[in-house]
Amino acid sequence: MTFSARTRLLNATLTTALGLALTAGLSMATAGTAHADTDTGQKVMLKGATTASYYWDDGSGRNGDTGLPASGKPMQKGLAASPSWPLLTEGYVLYKGKKAPFFVGDRGPGVPSNRGIMLDLDAKTFADLTGGTFDSDSLTVQGNGGKGHIKVDYVITKWGKGVGTKNHPKPFSTGAWSVKDTDPAEPVMLTQPKAVEPRTESKPAPKAAPKAAEPRTESKPAPKAAAQPSGAKTAGTKTAELNAAKVSATGDQGGIAPALILAFVLVAGGGAYAATRFLSRSRAGADA
Repeated sequence: MTFSARTRLLNATLTTALGLALTAGLSMATAGTAHADTDTGQKVMLKGATTASYYWDDGSGRNGDTGLPASGKPMQKGLAASPSWPLLTEGYVLYKGKKAPFFVGDRGPGVPSNRGIMLDLDAKTFADLTGGTFDSDSLTVQGNGGKGHIKVDYVITKWGKGVGTKNHPKPFSTGAWSVKDTDPAEPVMLTQPKAVEPRTESKPAPKAAPKAAEPRTESKPAPKAAAQPSGAKTAGTKTAELNAAKVSATGDQGGIAPALILAFVLVAGGGAYAATRFLSRSRAGADA
């Protein structure tokens, strides 16, 4: 391999390694960003729930417009009114999985806050949350099914420095919006809710199917043998008795019968021989 070829191979190897390192770093950075969006472990000032309405005061005097917001900031998306929180307080609301940031730039609602409507969102934010559109001519939200009030969860991330209650909202009529709060709520930690595992009910094991009943068979007594006349024996019975006698005389006696026959033959032979000798000797004496 030439020096030039080795150089090209080394450059290609370094380029590949650098690409892999950059890819891994990008993946880790993306994972870290996704984790930060979950708000897990974030310290917040307050969290709760209330009913929210909407408004849009641009100083034009249309549709009940009361003039420019109390904070002096122009009407804009994200500007909300509170009956008691300090001006320039920051936070966000949650509605059906949607999240929208806000800051307190005005006072209100007025009388509705006595009925538990403790937050006035701007009309554009309200339209985004409810799936409607903001009509700039009427300063109202259209196309959301006529929704004018919604239940929201709120999270306060930063208190404003001015007067007002730094705790759960109070109706406008209480005057809490004009009092310096010296006892604010304690900060809380937001934790990510645990995923609810589907509940699986343990079902009892199915019972085994009952065995099919087998047909019941009654045991019948064996038929009795036909009675034989008294004293009569069949040929088979006689043959059996003879065989039994033979077995008794031979096999049962362990071979004694053949020994007796042999002894009888020997005795008989010896007696004949003695008799012959006796007769011969008697005859010889007579002749003398």
